[in-house]
Amino acid sequence: MKIPSFLKPVSGVKTGAVVLLSSLLLSACAMSPTSPDGSEDVRAKLTQLQQNPDMMTHARVELRDAEAAVVLAEQPVDDNAVAAHRIYMADRMVEIARAKGKAGSLEAERELLGEQRDEARLAARTREADRAHAEAESARSSQAQAAALSAREAEELQRQIDTLEAEATERGLVLTLGDVLFATGSAELQGGTNQNLEKLVNFLKQYPDRQVLIEGHTDNVGSAAFNQTLSRQRAESVRRFLVNRGIESSRLSVSGYGFERPVASNDTAMGRQQNRRVEVVIENKE
Repeated sequence: MKIPSFLKPVSGVKTGAVVLLSSLLLSACAMSPTSPDGSEDVRAKLTQLQQNPDMMTHARVELRDAEAAVVLAEQPVDDNAVAAHRIYMADRMVEIARAKGKAGSLEAERELLGEQRDEARLAARTREADRAHAEAESARSSQAQAAALSAREAEELQRQIDTLEAEATERGLVLTLGDVLFATGSAELQGGTNQNLEKLVNFLKQYPDRQVLIEGHTDNVGSAAFNQTLSRQRAESVRRFLVNRGIESSRLSVSGYGFERPVASNDTAMGRQQNRRVEVVIENKE
């Protein structure tokens, strides 16, 4: 390295002069201007904000203004009052950027929560609509099944009625049992199995909710008292037959009307035979 000529030793000049000159140069360097006290703290606060992604997103303009204020506060100045004012303003700008960033972050969080709430409400309404739709479909299906079942039940009931050979009336189904069940003047059922009674047993077992009235009737041969007693006893015999076949006695009611309710004239043998009967009334289902 070439030494400047003014620093080279001059013949006849002492080395002490060179040392003195070097000292003067170092003193001059040491006296160069430096940043005001406090600017380092402001810079550190700004740097912390600049490293926060949320702040950079929501306070970009404010951070730019704060950066300019901090750079100005870092400039050396002879007037301490001016330096203090610059540092104060820079600190305020940094705090404004911090507040702006925090507010923006909170607003973004609020919007996110609002979106999540709206999505939750939409999902709830969708689930409610789906549930209502499913319930409606289930109800329609149940109604269709019930209608189909009712139709099948009605068909089966009609088949049973046809088999029973009963007559549908306002009182219910009326099955008429002729006098062939009993010997003349007797209330005891004839021996053997009566087909109509067995059909009646099967029907009552299939429809256990139906109540039954058993009504005895006679022709007008004999006294009213005798016929009244005979008609009731015959109705009682039918009731006992049904109970013995497994029909609950609580479902069965008995009445005897003698010859009070004829269905044909008692002046002929055929008419009297028609009047000698037991009517089983199967009440309609409520």
